[in-house]
Amino acid sequence: MGLAWRWLRGIPAYLWSGWGAAASLLLFVALWELGAGLYGPLILPDPMTTFATLWGLVQSGVAWPELAVTARRALAGLLLAVTVGSALGLLAGLSMTASMMARPWITLLLGMPPIAWLVLAMLWFGAGDGTPVFTVFVACLPVVFIGALQGTRTLDHHLKDMARAYRLPWRMRLTDLYLPHVAAYLFPAWITALGSSWKVAVMAELLATSDGVGAALAVTRSHLDTGASLAWICAVVGSLLVLEYALLEPVKRELERWRSAGGAPPAA
Repeated sequence: MGLAWRWLRGIPAYLWSGWGAAASLLLFVALWELGAGLYGPLILPDPMTTFATLWGLVQSGVAWPELAVTARRALAGLLLAVTVGSALGLLAGLSMTASMMARPWITLLLGMPPIAWLVLAMLWFGAGDGTPVFTVFVACLPVVFIGALQGTRTLDHHLKDMARAYRLPWRMRLTDLYLPHVAAYLFPAWITALGSSWKVAVMAELLATSDGVGAALAVTRSHLDTGASLAWICAVVGSLLVLEYALLEPVKRELERWRSAGGAPPAA
């Protein structure tokens, strides 16, 4: 009850704090309008035309099934990456040897472009859900792993020693000491992986599937329909913004409340 009330009470302040993001989006739309005036509708349709096309896709019922397919694939790959990457990163962070041994693997995964993984996935899984899900998983895994690893390795050993000296219960150590610190590194990694998951999923669908937003983009490309292409891009970006700012960001702020209270985890 207390947590729910605190979230409800913090909604006005949270919405007010988003004025900077809203101003940034409005500036982007203004620059888009300027570019549309310079290059013309064939190269860059104006925002109103693009949004009208998107609204038409929504009203006709075409947009939702394709977005749902892309979301399912992107979130499935992301969930796998978050689960495996977080667990492996936390375990590797407990040992200096494991951290050093994992470094070349992470460099390899980060250095290999997603398009290369996509080609391999198409050979391994064919034209189905397996290809985009695997490509999203392998593209997001190193980002999540690094966040979990850094969160574990940077944990203040003096705080750990103090917790042992005062014989704090394991539950209190986990919820009030370890989790807030690790979450400060994990959540930015998860948000970064969220953005990558949608981009990679759309790219994989463009080349490997017959449904989803990527396949719809392939159709608009073949028809030279720039307005519809931008409409689908706006649909993906809008869905991503809703997921980040309506779901992940409030949870991140709740877990990082201790930062605004003086830089130490809250007392029990």
